[in-house]
Amino acid sequence: MIGRLRGVLAYKQPPWLVVDVGGVGYELEAPMSTFYDLPELGREVCLFTHHAQKEDSVSLYGFLRESERRLFRDVQKVSGVGAKIALAVLSGVSVDEFARLVQAGDVTALTRIPGIGKKTAERMVVELRDRAADLAGGATLPAGGGPADPLSEATIALQQLGYKPAEAQRMARQAAADGDAAETIIRKALQSALR
Repeated sequence: MIGRLRGVLAYKQPPWLVVDVGGVGYELEAPMSTFYDLPELGREVCLFTHHAQKEDSVSLYGFLRESERRLFRDVQKVSGVGAKIALAVLSGVSVDEFARLVQAGDVTALTRIPGIGKKTAERMVVELRDRAADLAGGATLPAGGGPADPLSEATIALQQLGYKPAEAQRMARQAAADGDAAETIIRKALQSALR
C-alpha cells in the first residue's frame, strides 16, 4: 500500500508543512524538492508519506513524488545515515542527479550536499551503486497523486512487491490486454512469473 495524504495545504515554512485533512492538521517534514513545487496555501495537495516511529518520537515526512520517497528510504539504509541527511540529499540534488552521482562514484560532488562528509559519501556509493539505476529509472506516480493508467498502476504495484522497475514494467506490459484493470494486469503478471 502506498501511503498518501490528501488535503488542503494550511502551512508551509521549510522544512515543515501542515496539511488539513477534514479539520485535522498533519504536520510533516519535507525536502526542498517538495517545497519548490507545493501549491499556494489553501489549495489541495496530495503527498506521499513516510511514517517513522522511534521509542521517544513519531515523525511524518511528505513528498510530492514517489521517487523522492523511495530515495529517502533507500538513503537511510546506508550505515550512519538518518532522516536528516536523507532530507538534505533530496534538498540538494534531484533523484536522477543523485543516482548519476552514485553510479559514477562521484564522492566529491556528493560531499557538496550539506551534512554529507567524505566517509558518508563513500558508503553511499558502495551501498547504493547497485540500486542507483532503479532510483533513476523507476516508474513514478504523477504529482497529482494517482497513476495515469492501469498499466502504470500495475507497474508500480509490482515494484512495491519487490520487482526491479525494468522487470516490473516488462511483466506488466506482457500481461496487459486492452481494457484490463490494474488488478487484472497484476494477477496475470504474477501468474506468469510463477510459470
